[in-house]
Amino acid sequence: MVCLGNICRSPLAEGIMKDKTKQHNLNWQVESVGTGNYNIGDPAHPLSQKVAKLHGVDISRHRARQYKKEDMLDFDKIYVMDRDNYNDVKKMSGDLWNAGKIDLLMNEVYPSENLEVPDPWYSKEPAYHTVYKMMDEACESIIKKYAATERNTLLPHQ
Repeated sequence: MVCLGNICRSPLAEGIMKDKTKQHNLNWQVESVGTGNYNIGDPAHPLSQKVAKLHGVDISRHRARQYKKEDMLDFDKIYVMDRDNYNDVKKMSGDLWNAGKIDLLMNEVYPSENLEVPDPWYSKEPAYHTVYKMMDEACESIIKKYAATERNTLLPHQ
């Protein structure tokens, strides 16, 4: 999960996805990063933490980190929150760029529409609730899309 600073949107998306993978007994590695370098080591934004907690998701231990090009190799899928994040990841990935691994998160709900998750940084609390709802819907779609495939690959062959 990728956003700009890794303190508002992507930590929320990471927390939501981790919670859903736990609920569905999936052994997925889920992380979040930012394309910028100005929040490295910082916790998630207080309103992101508050909204997550209201939904039973704890992101209090999150610490921001910056995207590194090796993330393109280390993860099967990379979801970005907006077009700027997409372009930044492309540029930062350099020779490791793989367009097949990256997509806007909301394309999981609205395929090929390239809808963005708005950055709530300059907004008040209601914007964080809106962002949470959007990402929760997208993460649920991801679970439905990929969980059955994973379960089928884990079943013993007959």
